[in-house]
Amino acid sequence: MYVGKTLFAQVMEFVPWTSFTRIVPRYRGNAGVRTLSCAEQFRAMAFAQLTWRESLRDIEVSLSANPSKLYAMGFRSPVKRSTLADANESRDWRIWFDLATVLIRRARKLYARDALGVELNTTVYALDSSTVDRLFDWAPVRSTNAAIKLHTLLDLRGCIPAFLYISDGKLHDVKVLDMLAFEAGAFYVMDRGYVDFARLDVLHQAGAFVVTRAKSNFNARRVYSAPCARDSGVICDQRVALTGFYAARDYPEHLRRIRFKDPDSGNRLVVLTNNTARSALTICALYKQRWQVELFFKWIKQHLRIKKFLGTSENAVKTQVWSAIATYVLIAIVKKELHLNASLYTCLQILSVSVFEKTQLSCALQLDDPRTEPPADDNQLILFNP
Repeated sequence: MYVGKTLFAQVMEFVPWTSFTRIVPRYRGNAGVRTLSCAEQFRAMAFAQLTWRESLRDIEVSLSANPSKLYAMGFRSPVKRSTLADANESRDWRIWFDLATVLIRRARKLYARDALGVELNTTVYALDSSTVDRLFDWAPVRSTNAAIKLHTLLDLRGCIPAFLYISDGKLHDVKVLDMLAFEAGAFYVMDRGYVDFARLDVLHQAGAFVVTRAKSNFNARRVYSAPCARDSGVICDQRVALTGFYAARDYPEHLRRIRFKDPDSGNRLVVLTNNTARSALTICALYKQRWQVELFFKWIKQHLRIKKFLGTSENAVKTQVWSAIATYVLIAIVKKELHLNASLYTCLQILSVSVFEKTQLSCALQLDDPRTEPPADDNQLILFNP
Protein backbone atom coordinates (compact mmCIF):
# COMPACT_ATOMS: atom_id res chain seq x y z
CA MET A 1 0.00 0.00 0.00
CA TYR A 2 1.29 3.46 -0.91
CA VAL A 3 1.83 5.54 2.26
CA GLY A 4 3.74 8.46 0.76
CA LYS A 5 2.58 11.94 -0.16
CA THR A 6 -0.95 13.15 -0.78
CA LEU A 7 -2.10 13.72 -4.35
CA PHE A 8 -2.07 17.47 -3.76
CA ALA A 9 1.56 17.39 -2.58
CA GLN A 10 2.53 15.34 -5.63
CA VAL A 11 0.85 17.84 -7.99
CA MET A 12 2.69 20.71 -6.28
CA GLU A 13 6.03 19.00 -7.04
CA PHE A 14 5.52 19.98 -10.70
CA VAL A 15 5.58 23.68 -9.78
CA PRO A 16 8.97 25.25 -10.66
CA TRP A 17 9.73 26.37 -7.11
CA THR A 18 13.27 27.44 -8.00
CA SER A 19 11.89 29.96 -10.49
CA PHE A 20 9.18 30.94 -8.02
CA THR A 21 11.74 31.81 -5.33
CA ARG A 22 13.32 34.22 -7.82
CA ILE A 23 9.96 35.77 -8.76
CA VAL A 24 8.75 36.55 -5.22
CA PRO A 25 11.60 38.95 -4.20
CA ARG A 26 11.12 40.81 -7.47
CA TYR A 27 7.79 42.15 -6.11
CA ARG A 28 8.64 41.96 -2.37
CA GLY A 29 5.97 39.32 -1.93
CA ASN A 30 7.24 37.96 1.41
CA ALA A 31 8.36 41.30 2.87
CA GLY A 32 7.13 41.53 6.48
CA VAL A 33 5.20 38.27 6.19
CA ARG A 34 4.96 36.10 9.32
CA THR A 35 2.27 33.63 8.25
CA LEU A 36 1.05 32.44 4.86
CA SER A 37 4.02 32.97 2.58
CA CYS A 38 3.54 33.43 -1.16
CA ALA A 39 4.19 29.73 -1.71
CA GLU A 40 1.46 28.86 0.80
CA GLN A 41 -0.86 31.42 -0.78
CA PHE A 42 -0.47 29.76 -4.16
CA ARG A 43 -1.05 26.33 -2.62
CA ALA A 44 -4.26 27.60 -1.02
CA MET A 45 -5.47 29.17 -4.29
CA ALA A 46 -4.56 26.04 -6.25
CA PHE A 47 -6.40 23.93 -3.66
CA ALA A 48 -9.45 26.15 -4.15
CA GLN A 49 -9.30 25.63 -7.92
CA LEU A 50 -8.75 21.88 -7.78
CA THR A 51 -11.50 21.24 -5.23
CA TRP A 52 -13.97 23.87 -6.51
CA ARG A 53 -14.07 25.96 -3.33
CA GLU A 54 -16.33 28.99 -3.78
CA SER A 55 -15.50 31.22 -0.80
CA LEU A 56 -12.72 32.02 1.66
CA ARG A 57 -14.64 30.31 4.45
CA ASP A 58 -15.02 27.25 2.23
CA ILE A 59 -11.24 27.08 1.77
CA GLU A 60 -10.58 27.53 5.48
CA VAL A 61 -13.06 24.86 6.59
CA SER A 62 -11.94 22.31 3.98
CA LEU A 63 -8.27 22.62 4.91
CA SER A 64 -8.88 22.69 8.67
CA ALA A 65 -10.85 19.43 8.37
CA ASN A 66 -7.53 17.64 7.70
CA PRO A 67 -5.06 19.23 10.15
CA SER A 68 -2.71 16.25 10.24
CA LYS A 69 -2.05 16.50 6.48
CA LEU A 70 -1.51 20.26 6.16
CA TYR A 71 2.25 20.25 6.88
CA ALA A 72 2.88 17.52 4.30
CA MET A 73 0.85 19.57 1.79
CA GLY A 74 3.15 22.57 2.29
CA PHE A 75 1.26 24.60 4.93
CA ARG A 76 3.23 25.53 8.04
CA SER A 77 0.09 26.62 9.90
CA PRO A 78 -3.69 26.50 9.38
CA VAL A 79 -4.96 28.86 6.65
CA LYS A 80 -7.24 31.62 7.97
CA ARG A 81 -9.69 33.27 5.62
CA SER A 82 -8.80 36.79 6.83
CA THR A 83 -5.09 36.16 6.22
CA LEU A 84 -5.76 34.77 2.73
CA ALA A 85 -8.05 37.71 1.91
CA ASP A 86 -5.38 40.21 2.99
CA ALA A 87 -2.75 38.38 0.94
CA ASN A 88 -4.93 38.46 -2.20
CA GLU A 89 -5.61 42.15 -1.68
CA SER A 90 -2.08 43.33 -0.94
CA ARG A 91 0.44 41.07 -2.70
CA ASP A 92 1.27 42.05 -6.24
CA TRP A 93 -0.73 40.03 -8.81
CA ARG A 94 2.29 40.02 -11.11
CA ILE A 95 3.80 37.28 -8.93
CA TRP A 96 1.16 34.86 -10.24
CA PHE A 97 1.40 36.32 -13.74
CA ASP A 98 5.13 35.55 -13.83
CA LEU A 99 4.57 32.07 -12.39
CA ALA A 100 1.90 31.34 -15.01
CA THR A 101 4.27 32.61 -17.72
CA VAL A 102 6.97 30.15 -16.61
CA LEU A 103 4.46 27.29 -16.59
CA ILE A 104 3.11 28.29 -20.01
CA ARG A 105 6.60 28.24 -21.55
CA ARG A 106 7.16 24.77 -20.15
CA ALA A 107 3.77 23.47 -21.29
CA ARG A 108 4.16 24.81 -24.84
CA LYS A 109 7.46 22.94 -25.20
CA LEU A 110 5.79 19.72 -24.04
CA TYR A 111 2.87 20.07 -26.47
CA ALA A 112 4.89 21.45 -29.41
CA ARG A 113 4.68 18.19 -31.39
CA ASP A 114 1.03 17.41 -30.73
CA ALA A 115 -1.30 16.86 -33.68
CA LEU A 116 -3.22 19.92 -34.78
CA GLY A 117 -5.99 18.43 -36.90
CA VAL A 118 -4.57 20.28 -39.92
CA GLU A 119 -1.44 19.26 -41.81
CA LEU A 120 0.78 22.15 -40.74
CA ASN A 121 4.19 22.26 -39.10
CA THR A 122 3.92 25.91 -38.08
CA THR A 123 2.41 27.40 -34.94
CA VAL A 124 -1.31 28.22 -35.06
CA TYR A 125 -2.89 30.69 -32.63
CA ALA A 126 -6.55 31.49 -32.02
CA LEU A 127 -7.41 34.94 -30.67
CA ASP A 128 -10.64 35.81 -28.89
CA SER A 129 -12.05 37.36 -25.71
CA SER A 130 -14.65 36.43 -23.12
CA THR A 131 -16.52 38.57 -20.61
CA VAL A 132 -17.08 37.77 -16.94
CA ASP A 133 -19.91 39.92 -15.55
CA ARG A 134 -19.49 41.07 -11.97
CA LEU A 135 -19.85 44.32 -10.02
CA PHE A 136 -16.29 45.68 -9.92
CA ASP A 137 -15.86 49.39 -9.24
CA TRP A 138 -12.59 49.39 -11.16
CA ALA A 139 -14.02 47.75 -14.33
CA PRO A 140 -17.20 49.66 -15.30
CA VAL A 141 -19.10 48.95 -18.51
CA ARG A 142 -22.25 50.95 -17.89
CA SER A 143 -23.59 52.91 -14.95
CA THR A 144 -25.37 49.79 -13.65
CA ASN A 145 -23.01 47.06 -14.82
CA ALA A 146 -19.36 46.09 -14.62
CA ALA A 147 -17.29 43.27 -16.05
CA ILE A 148 -13.81 42.10 -16.91
CA LYS A 149 -12.62 40.77 -20.24
CA LEU A 150 -10.19 37.91 -20.74
CA HIS A 151 -8.31 38.47 -24.01
CA THR A 152 -6.60 35.20 -24.88
CA LEU A 153 -4.19 34.08 -27.59
CA LEU A 154 -4.44 30.29 -27.54
CA ASP A 155 -1.76 27.99 -28.93
CA LEU A 156 -3.89 25.33 -30.60
CA ARG A 157 -1.28 22.62 -29.98
CA GLY A 158 -2.41 21.56 -26.53
CA CYS A 159 -4.78 24.54 -26.08
CA ILE A 160 -2.23 26.43 -23.96
CA PRO A 161 -2.76 30.20 -23.56
CA ALA A 162 0.31 31.91 -25.00
CA PHE A 163 -0.97 35.40 -24.12
CA LEU A 164 -3.71 36.53 -21.73
CA TYR A 165 -4.69 40.08 -20.86
CA ILE A 166 -7.29 41.12 -18.29
CA SER A 167 -9.09 44.40 -18.98
CA ASP A 168 -12.31 46.16 -18.11
CA GLY A 169 -15.35 45.45 -20.24
CA LYS A 170 -14.98 48.65 -22.27
CA LEU A 171 -11.76 47.75 -24.08
CA HIS A 172 -12.46 46.86 -27.71
CA ASP A 173 -11.10 43.51 -28.83
CA VAL A 174 -9.19 44.90 -31.79
CA LYS A 175 -6.90 46.98 -29.54
CA VAL A 176 -5.34 43.78 -28.21
CA LEU A 177 -3.59 43.39 -31.58
CA ASP A 178 -1.38 46.34 -30.57
CA MET A 179 -0.10 44.33 -27.58
CA LEU A 180 0.98 41.24 -29.51
CA ALA A 181 4.46 40.54 -30.85
CA PHE A 182 3.68 38.64 -34.03
CA GLU A 183 5.68 35.51 -34.79
CA ALA A 184 6.94 35.19 -38.36
CA GLY A 185 5.44 32.20 -40.17
CA ALA A 186 2.71 31.61 -37.57
CA PHE A 187 -1.03 31.63 -38.33
CA TYR A 188 -3.35 33.88 -36.31
CA VAL A 189 -6.99 32.79 -36.52
CA MET A 190 -9.51 35.35 -35.33
CA ASP A 191 -13.11 36.43 -35.72
CA ARG A 192 -14.20 39.36 -37.89
CA GLY A 193 -14.35 41.61 -34.81
CA TYR A 194 -10.56 41.90 -35.15
CA VAL A 195 -10.64 43.07 -38.76
CA ASP A 196 -8.75 46.38 -38.77
CA PHE A 197 -6.70 46.73 -41.94
CA ALA A 198 -4.03 49.01 -40.47
CA ARG A 199 -3.33 46.48 -37.72
CA LEU A 200 -3.54 43.54 -40.12
CA ASP A 201 -0.91 45.24 -42.28
CA VAL A 202 1.43 45.30 -39.26
CA LEU A 203 0.84 41.56 -38.89
CA HIS A 204 1.51 41.06 -42.60
CA GLN A 205 4.75 43.07 -42.50
CA ALA A 206 5.92 40.93 -39.57
CA GLY A 207 5.76 37.84 -41.81
CA ALA A 208 2.78 36.29 -40.00
CA PHE A 209 -0.45 35.01 -41.57
CA VAL A 210 -4.01 35.92 -40.61
CA VAL A 211 -7.16 33.85 -41.14
CA THR A 212 -10.41 35.65 -40.43
CA ARG A 213 -13.94 36.22 -41.70
CA ALA A 214 -15.02 39.12 -43.86
CA LYS A 215 -17.45 41.65 -42.46
CA SER A 216 -20.82 42.15 -44.15
CA ASN A 217 -19.68 45.56 -45.52
CA PHE A 218 -16.41 44.21 -46.94
CA ASN A 219 -15.73 45.82 -50.35
CA ALA A 220 -13.04 44.54 -52.69
CA ARG A 221 -12.26 44.21 -56.38
CA ARG A 222 -11.47 40.80 -57.82
CA VAL A 223 -7.99 40.60 -59.33
CA TYR A 224 -7.62 36.89 -60.05
CA SER A 225 -9.66 33.71 -59.60
CA ALA A 226 -7.97 30.37 -59.01
CA PRO A 227 -9.59 27.12 -60.18
CA CYS A 228 -11.35 25.20 -57.42
CA ALA A 229 -13.34 22.00 -56.98
CA ARG A 230 -16.87 23.03 -56.05
CA ASP A 231 -17.78 19.55 -54.86
CA SER A 232 -15.32 20.04 -51.97
CA GLY A 233 -17.32 23.01 -50.69
CA VAL A 234 -15.02 25.76 -52.03
CA ILE A 235 -17.17 28.08 -54.15
CA CYS A 236 -14.38 30.45 -55.19
CA ASP A 237 -10.75 31.22 -54.40
CA GLN A 238 -9.85 34.79 -55.37
CA ARG A 239 -7.17 37.45 -55.01
CA VAL A 240 -8.80 40.78 -54.22
CA ALA A 241 -7.76 44.39 -53.80
CA LEU A 242 -9.52 46.60 -51.25
CA THR A 243 -11.60 49.37 -52.83
CA GLY A 244 -12.40 51.61 -49.88
CA PHE A 245 -10.19 54.70 -49.62
CA TYR A 246 -9.06 54.19 -46.04
CA ALA A 247 -8.97 50.39 -46.31
CA ALA A 248 -6.79 50.50 -49.43
CA ARG A 249 -4.52 53.03 -47.79
CA ASP A 250 -4.14 50.97 -44.61
CA TYR A 251 -3.68 47.65 -46.43
CA PRO A 252 -2.28 48.19 -49.95
CA GLU A 253 -1.47 44.50 -50.58
CA HIS A 254 -3.81 41.95 -52.15
CA LEU A 255 -5.84 39.65 -49.93
CA ARG A 256 -7.10 36.16 -50.61
CA ARG A 257 -10.88 35.68 -50.38
CA ILE A 258 -12.33 32.17 -50.14
CA ARG A 259 -16.05 31.46 -50.25
CA PHE A 260 -16.86 28.15 -48.63
CA LYS A 261 -20.07 26.19 -48.11
CA ASP A 262 -20.00 23.50 -45.46
CA PRO A 263 -21.25 20.28 -47.12
CA ASP A 264 -22.69 19.03 -43.82
CA SER A 265 -24.43 22.07 -42.32
CA GLY A 266 -24.88 24.19 -45.44
CA ASN A 267 -23.39 27.26 -43.72
CA ARG A 268 -21.50 29.72 -45.91
CA LEU A 269 -18.28 31.43 -44.92
CA VAL A 270 -16.24 34.18 -46.54
CA VAL A 271 -12.69 33.72 -45.26
CA LEU A 272 -9.90 36.27 -45.70
CA THR A 273 -6.19 35.47 -45.47
CA ASN A 274 -2.85 36.81 -46.62
CA ASN A 275 -1.47 33.30 -47.16
CA THR A 276 -1.32 32.16 -50.78
CA ALA A 277 0.63 28.91 -50.39
CA ARG A 278 -1.87 26.73 -48.53
CA SER A 279 -4.90 25.18 -50.19
CA ALA A 280 -8.33 26.73 -49.78
CA LEU A 281 -9.57 23.73 -47.80
CA THR A 282 -6.64 24.03 -45.40
CA ILE A 283 -7.41 27.71 -44.80
CA CYS A 284 -11.08 26.93 -44.13
CA ALA A 285 -10.10 24.09 -41.80
CA LEU A 286 -7.86 26.51 -39.91
CA TYR A 287 -10.74 28.91 -39.41
CA LYS A 288 -12.87 26.09 -38.02
CA GLN A 289 -10.13 25.52 -35.44
CA ARG A 290 -10.97 28.94 -34.01
CA TRP A 291 -13.74 27.28 -32.03
CA GLN A 292 -11.05 25.75 -29.82
CA VAL A 293 -10.67 29.09 -28.05
CA GLU A 294 -14.45 29.23 -27.50
CA LEU A 295 -14.29 25.77 -25.96
CA PHE A 296 -11.34 26.90 -23.83
CA PHE A 297 -13.36 29.77 -22.36
CA LYS A 298 -16.33 27.48 -21.77
CA TRP A 299 -14.10 24.90 -20.09
CA ILE A 300 -12.36 27.48 -17.92
CA LYS A 301 -15.64 28.99 -16.73
CA GLN A 302 -17.19 25.62 -15.98
CA HIS A 303 -14.27 23.88 -14.29
CA LEU A 304 -12.19 26.63 -12.69
CA ARG A 305 -13.33 29.14 -10.10
CA ILE A 306 -13.40 32.47 -11.98
CA LYS A 307 -17.16 33.12 -12.06
CA LYS A 308 -17.21 33.52 -8.26
CA PHE A 309 -14.44 35.74 -6.93
CA LEU A 310 -12.79 35.66 -3.52
CA GLY A 311 -12.22 39.42 -3.65
CA THR A 312 -13.47 42.41 -5.64
CA SER A 313 -10.41 44.66 -5.91
CA GLU A 314 -8.38 44.69 -9.10
CA ASN A 315 -5.42 43.02 -7.42
CA ALA A 316 -7.54 40.27 -5.84
CA VAL A 317 -9.39 39.49 -9.08
CA LYS A 318 -6.20 39.33 -11.14
CA THR A 319 -4.57 37.18 -8.47
CA GLN A 320 -7.43 34.69 -8.67
CA VAL A 321 -7.54 34.63 -12.47
CA TRP A 322 -3.80 34.12 -12.86
CA SER A 323 -3.82 31.47 -10.12
CA ALA A 324 -6.59 29.69 -12.05
CA ILE A 325 -4.60 29.86 -15.30
CA ALA A 326 -1.46 28.63 -13.55
CA THR A 327 -3.43 25.70 -12.08
CA TYR A 328 -4.90 24.84 -15.50
CA VAL A 329 -1.47 24.82 -17.14
CA LEU A 330 0.01 22.89 -14.20
CA ILE A 331 -2.52 20.06 -14.67
CA ALA A 332 -1.78 20.11 -18.42
CA ILE A 333 1.93 19.65 -17.57
CA VAL A 334 1.15 16.80 -15.16
CA LYS A 335 -0.95 15.10 -17.84
CA LYS A 336 1.86 15.33 -20.40
CA GLU A 337 4.76 14.49 -18.06
CA LEU A 338 3.02 11.35 -16.76
CA HIS A 339 1.79 10.33 -20.25
CA LEU A 340 -1.82 10.12 -19.09
CA ASN A 341 -4.63 9.18 -21.45
CA ALA A 342 -7.26 10.89 -19.31
CA SER A 343 -8.54 14.30 -20.36
CA LEU A 344 -7.95 17.44 -18.32
CA TYR A 345 -11.60 17.33 -17.29
CA THR A 346 -11.18 13.78 -15.95
CA CYS A 347 -7.99 14.70 -14.11
CA LEU A 348 -9.68 17.63 -12.40
CA GLN A 349 -12.71 15.52 -11.51
CA ILE A 350 -10.51 12.92 -9.84
CA LEU A 351 -8.40 15.50 -7.99
CA SER A 352 -11.48 17.40 -6.79
CA VAL A 353 -12.51 14.47 -4.57
CA SER A 354 -9.16 12.89 -3.72
CA VAL A 355 -6.53 15.58 -3.07
CA PHE A 356 -6.04 14.29 0.49
CA GLU A 357 -5.61 10.67 -0.60
CA LYS A 358 -2.17 9.05 -0.40
CA THR A 359 -1.98 7.34 -3.77
CA GLN A 360 0.58 7.47 -6.54
CA LEU A 361 -0.44 10.31 -8.82
CA SER A 362 0.09 8.35 -12.04
CA CYS A 363 -2.15 5.53 -10.76
CA ALA A 364 -4.88 7.83 -9.46
CA LEU A 365 -5.20 9.74 -12.75
CA GLN A 366 -4.79 6.78 -15.09
CA LEU A 367 -7.99 5.46 -16.65
CA ASP A 368 -8.32 1.75 -16.01
CA ASP A 369 -10.62 -0.86 -17.51
CA PRO A 370 -13.88 -0.54 -15.54
CA ARG A 371 -14.38 -4.29 -15.62
CA THR A 372 -13.23 -6.00 -12.44
CA GLU A 373 -12.19 -9.62 -12.19
CA PRO A 374 -12.44 -11.59 -8.92
CA PRO A 375 -9.10 -12.60 -7.41
CA ALA A 376 -7.81 -16.10 -8.08
CA ASP A 377 -7.85 -17.03 -4.40
CA ASP A 378 -11.42 -15.92 -3.83
CA ASN A 379 -12.79 -17.93 -0.91
CA GLN A 380 -16.39 -16.79 -1.30
CA LEU A 381 -18.96 -19.47 -2.04
CA ILE A 382 -20.08 -19.72 -5.65
CA LEU A 383 -23.84 -20.19 -5.58
CA PHE A 384 -24.43 -20.34 -9.28
CA ASN A 385 -22.24 -21.53 -12.11
CA PRO A 386 -21.43 -18.83 -14.67
